[in-house]
Amino acid sequence: MVDLHALTVPEAVKPAELAANSRRIAALFLAAGIDPDLSSIFVQSHIREHSELAWVLNCVTPLGWLERMTQFKSKSDGRDHVGVGLLDYPVLMAADILLYDTDVVPVGDDQRQHVELTRDLAARFNNLFGDVFVVPAISLPDAGARVMGLDDPTVKMSKSVGETRANHMVGLLDPPKQIEKTIMRATTDSGCEYRPEHASPGVVNLMGILSAVTAEPVAAIAARYEGSGYGYLKKEVAEAVLAEVLPVQERYEQLMSEAGYLDGILARSADRVRTIAAATMSRVRHAVGIG
Repeated sequence: MVDLHALTVPEAVKPAELAANSRRIAALFLAAGIDPDLSSIFVQSHIREHSELAWVLNCVTPLGWLERMTQFKSKSDGRDHVGVGLLDYPVLMAADILLYDTDVVPVGDDQRQHVELTRDLAARFNNLFGDVFVVPAISLPDAGARVMGLDDPTVKMSKSVGETRANHMVGLLDPPKQIEKTIMRATTDSGCEYRPEHASPGVVNLMGILSAVTAEPVAAIAARYEGSGYGYLKKEVAEAVLAEVLPVQERYEQLMSEAGYLDGILARSADRVRTIAAATMSRVRHAVGIG
């Protein structure tokens, strides 16, 4: 749970909620199926090597690499004041990855540039100081790599946008009726039925969501809906999403009532990864001549 990243826009930080939000996200990870016996679920700030490695990487990161990052440009646009953290958070993200000798990073398409930066930083550091870091590969899903807004399929679905615009996104904890309503109101086009030669961004987005949830190839979904009305597609998407989300919501509520269980997982996971992080930082300190 990247609570250090949450500090990049200090105006939006609510200190009393930060720790609680980390526990909520941990509960969602577990509810979605992450097995704490196989995976470590921990709070970023509990492993201080994240911050230490980020500083060392800062010292080898060209400023121009950060200024060209697409998300920095979009999030800083129109702001009178931009903190260094907003510019620098891709370096902290690189530290999150490199600290654990990561081989493969599964991401959505919007995060591809950040992992590419991580790869570049690892290669640059290795070139300067020797073979210290694993250079990670990028893994993108076949479906759902970029989910677009249901109200505007020309922009990426985003929580920050969804907080200000109705019918933009589906949240994992949204009430079932709201999820169904949001999907049934999704933007398609002015036509009445799907035609492959006139596939609109909204229809393509709905088919991509259905494919991501059910694992049915987009091509098969498109062939099945040729000549059918959009209402049938929206209904199937809503049903598939609800079938996926409702068990997550039920398990989440159960986990949030088990405070001791959650806290125990976070503590054990932090102890588990702390050993790995310490070993990596020992190599880094030795390579650059500090500590």
